[in-house]
Amino acid sequence: MPPSGPDPEHLRLPADAPGPRADAPATAVGAPEPHAATSGPHGDAPHLPVLWEETVAMVDPQPGDTVVDGTFGAGGHAGLVARRLGPDGTLVVVDRDPVALEIAERFAATAPCRVRIVAAPFAQAFESLAAEGFRADGAYFDLGMSSMQIDQAERGFAYTRDAPLDMRMGLGEPSAAGEGATELVSAAEIVATWDVPDLTRALRDLGEERYALKIAKAIVREREKAPIDTTGRLVDVVTNAIPTPARHVGGHPAKRTFQALRIVVNDELAQIDRALPAAWDLLGVGGRLAVISFHSLEDRRVKRFVQGLLQGCVCPPDLPICVCGNEPEAEVLGKGGVVPTPEEQQTNPRSRSARLRGARRIAVAA
Repeated sequence: MPPSGPDPEHLRLPADAPGPRADAPATAVGAPEPHAATSGPHGDAPHLPVLWEETVAMVDPQPGDTVVDGTFGAGGHAGLVARRLGPDGTLVVVDRDPVALEIAERFAATAPCRVRIVAAPFAQAFESLAAEGFRADGAYFDLGMSSMQIDQAERGFAYTRDAPLDMRMGLGEPSAAGEGATELVSAAEIVATWDVPDLTRALRDLGEERYALKIAKAIVREREKAPIDTTGRLVDVVTNAIPTPARHVGGHPAKRTFQALRIVVNDELAQIDRALPAAWDLLGVGGRLAVISFHSLEDRRVKRFVQGLLQGCVCPPDLPICVCGNEPEAEVLGKGGVVPTPEEQQTNPRSRSARLRGARRIAVAA
């Protein structure tokens, strides 16, 4: 497991001279200027946050507000929101990734608002905040893996570069004994130990992989010959398992397998299912929630959650009057979902599958 990050929770006050920040190139119209706190983990090109204008507009942070960033990453969206909050505002930034937490420390040191860092998976973080009675005016998520994680070949997320088959995003949940976080199981361990039915189910349900059974059988067969412990070896096994015509359509032949394994390793869908209601519970009337998803498994969960907030009376239609007393809790923001502009998709190809959904609280459930 990667080295641990900073202390789980603490408060950082802004320095006297914060200066501007964000992650899109300064040449983009209306884009913020690059800043060291949001550049790549090795001081390379700055991270470009997806749907940055649309996300900030949906959350609509005001001076003095309290906002929670559920997926800090390289701090792209956080930098934009912090500038809107100002010295009287508070931004809580959440991440489990040790590299992201190091960036968060640098960000907190010069941010133009108060910053609190929570080092935890985002479901645990929001549940903990809710349990302590924390209240917020807005919250947002940028789901999935970050560009920073993809670009660090040694993390094992990318199928285009050979590296150890890892895919762990960082900290796990707290251990049962209460002695720190549990260690996540790597993708290599899953590939080495799961049987054909379990692998097939994961690839089919989490990767939406048409050839899940063929790939699962190939993994079990090939691991008997030599360990499948690098991304390159897994790519070879997957590519050879599927029909030749299918290798040249629908993108890289291993992308769905890598997606499925990454979701399993980091328990991503369960994290979303727990985090969304916990984040919503932090918001008072007028509070806003915004979520960026990157594939259908994520987006369906977000869409279903938002639709549930919009539901009013659930009485049988033959009742003459409402007796359930159920009232909508929210109004939708960005009806149908907001997608990147053609210009953004051209500038940042990784944004092409992104969809932003949101809701504004109009009532608190009884």
